[in-house]
Formats: sequence, C-alpha cells, structure tokens
Amino acid sequence: MEGGSILETIGHEIIGVMSPVSICMLLVVLLVYSVYNPSSAASAATTIRTAANLVYLESPSDSTAQKLEGAVLNAVVFVVFLTLVTFLLLLLYYYRFNNFLLYYTRFSVFTIFSTMGSSILISIVQRFNIPIDAVTFYILLFNFTVLGTISVFSNGIPIIVKQSNMVVLGIIVAAWFTRLPEWTTWVVLVALALYDLAAVLAPGGPLKLLVELASTRDEELPALIYESRPNIGRNSAARDSSLGLFVAAGLGMSTDNNNNNTNNNSGSVELQEMLRNGDSNNGNEARGGGDSVISVEEEGGETSPLMQRRLNDPTDYNNNNSDNNGRVLQGDQTEEVEMEEVNSRGIKLGMGDFIFYSVLVGRAAMYDLMTVYACYLAIISGLGCTLILLAVCRHALPALPISITLGVIFYFLTRLLMEPFVVGCSTNLMMF
Repeated sequence: MEGGSILETIGHEIIGVMSPVSICMLLVVLLVYSVYNPSSAASAATTIRTAANLVYLESPSDSTAQKLEGAVLNAVVFVVFLTLVTFLLLLLYYYRFNNFLLYYTRFSVFTIFSTMGSSILISIVQRFNIPIDAVTFYILLFNFTVLGTISVFSNGIPIIVKQSNMVVLGIIVAAWFTRLPEWTTWVVLVALALYDLAAVLAPGGPLKLLVELASTRDEELPALIYESRPNIGRNSAARDSSLGLFVAAGLGMSTDNNNNNTNNNSGSVELQEMLRNGDSNNGNEARGGGDSVISVEEEGGETSPLMQRRLNDPTDYNNNNSDNNGRVLQGDQTEEVEMEEVNSRGIKLGMGDFIFYSVLVGRAAMYDLMTVYACYLAIISGLGCTLILLAVCRHALPALPISITLGVIFYFLTRLLMEPFVVGCSTNLMMF
C-alpha cells in the first residue's frame, strides 16, 4: 500500500479531530482575553489553589530563581499525584470496580459543569453586565448541568450534541487552569508532556499497563474521550470512552510482535456450515470433519483500538483475512479491508489533550495575540504530526508531547524574538 493512501483515507477523520480542537482553543482564547485577562477590570485577581500548585504559590515579588524552583516543585508534585491516581485506577480496574469508575466519571463531569461552569458563567455575567436574577440563573445552570452530563454519557443523544458538550467540558476545565500562575503553567505543561510520553509508551507506564489489562479482557476503560464519529453497536454503552491523554485510531493492531493478526471485531459471530461434497472451491477452508468457520461482522459493531482481543487460536488467522461475506482475502485485499475499518471507526482524542492544548493558547492570550497565533499553528502542526505517526504505527500514541513541545518553543521564540523585531520594525516604519 502506498504511504499517501493512508493519509487520504483518514483525511476526513483528521479534519474531524482538528476542527473541535481549534474551536475549543478559539473559545478559550476569547474567554480568557475578555474575562480573565489581567488588564480586565473584572478579572479574577486571586490565584486558584489546585493540585498543580500545592507546594508553591507564585507571587509577583518573587525572584526568577524562586519562581522557577517553585514551578518545578509544583510540577513534580502534580506528576507524582497524577501517577498515583493512575495506579489507583489500575488497581480498581484490576479488581473489576468498573461500575465505581463509571459513576465516578459521571460525578466528575457533573461537578465540572456545576461548580467550574457556574464560576465561569458568573464571571461572564459580571464582566458584560448581563441582566439576570439569581433564580433564573440557577435554573438555567441546573438544566445546563443535567443535560450536559446526560449528553456526554448517553448513546441516544445525537452525536453533534455529544461532541458539543465534550468541547464545552474541555473549555470549562481549560479556562479554569489558565488561572494558574504563569511559571507554574509552563513547567506543568512540559512535565505533563513528558509524563504522557512515558506513561503511554514506556514498558512499565501506568497507562500502558491499563491498556494491556483492558486488552486482555476485551474491554474499554470508562473515561472521557472525543470521537470523530458516532459509536454504534450493541456494546457501545460500555465503549463510550477511553483513556485520556491519548490519540488513537480505529484500526485495531496488536502490540505483540508475535501476533500481528488480531480479531478486531467484538461483535463477530461464528457460523458453522457444512461444506458440500462437490464444492472444490471451499476445500482449502475446510477444517477437521469438513466444517468451515466463517467470521461475519455484525452490522454497526466496532472494537476500540486500545482494547483489542489477542489471538489464541491460530485458525483465527483465516477469520481475520475474510470479509463480511466469508471470502478469504490476501495481500492488498486485506489492506483495503483494514482501511475500510479506519473509515468506519474514526479517530479518538482524549479530553486531556483538548484541555492542555487550550491551556497553552489561553496562557499565550494573556500576553499577546501574536503569541496566540504562533502557539495555535504549533499545536495544530504537532497534532498533525502525531496523526501521521498514528497512521504509520497503527497503535495508541500520546498526543501531548509533540504539540506541547512545539507550542512552548514557539511561544518563547515569538515573545522573545519575533515580537520585539516586528514591533521595532513597525514603530520605525520599516514595515506596516
């Protein structure tokens, strides 16, 4: 298969992921620039206290060395805390506390919509002097919270409504995190990119262990994930979500080098039929007493790319190389079926990626719009590179490292080099 055909095949899915990411970042920039900008009179002057700044609370009077040291300490504590929580999640999932994890995720979403969302809405009302009474405000907030929570987890909701509420969820959390101190924000972003890289790809990474455990059970963890296409099928209720801080394609490929062919269809059923004595064309597919097992894909069913079933029976190889009609596929025909699976499942992006992309551009918006443009282009370029690697590697990849690294580099290059150059040229009428 030609390399370009892969990118052409998943082009719509790439746009389907980049568009909501761009919308999320744009709305966070507008929100930060109009409400949380330090130059705004209605800006929240107090710094919030979260798990990202438990050790050190930055003060404008502190020296650069103190800010850097405190930011590093905050980032280390936050990453350690995140690692412990992930291992706790692994322990709970190992002992099959699936319902607890699902209900906890729902409660977290409800809390985000109700508490963080209400704080942001109050700031908007105060900033733009919107005439509204307290009773009406809390009624609207209650409806927004309940409907938003239901739409995120329900399968009966239209996919556009679910995707919109997922984006709103990312905007709320990202706008909240932009209120962290400046030095802490940048160091925490870099630390999260490194953590994401190690947790997903390292042999003993907590997220990798979770994925491997879920793969052996042919299950998917209850978490928040944005899907570029709707999740339809009889098992879709248990597959609404996946691990955060991931980007993953719908092409299920085994991570075991010894088992490159996997059974990617959880909704497949085995139909046994007796071969006719005079049918010589099906003679090569016969097993034992003349029976043939045909793998038939259930309409609408899909398997998560992260939670895949490993082959224990070598005879499953024939099933994986058969299409829906039971015909044996070889070579290029198998690759064409794989690309059709990509088209039918789409690309998935964890909500953590939405949040921290938006935190980066939101922090850049507090300085200048020129840095916002640079950071946005850097993040989109990094996400595109990650999706290209995803099309080549065909297994789950961390989405933060490339985008966050490019975003941080472009921010400081623009702030320290490009902006002084452009402003100097403009003030001296060298360019306008």
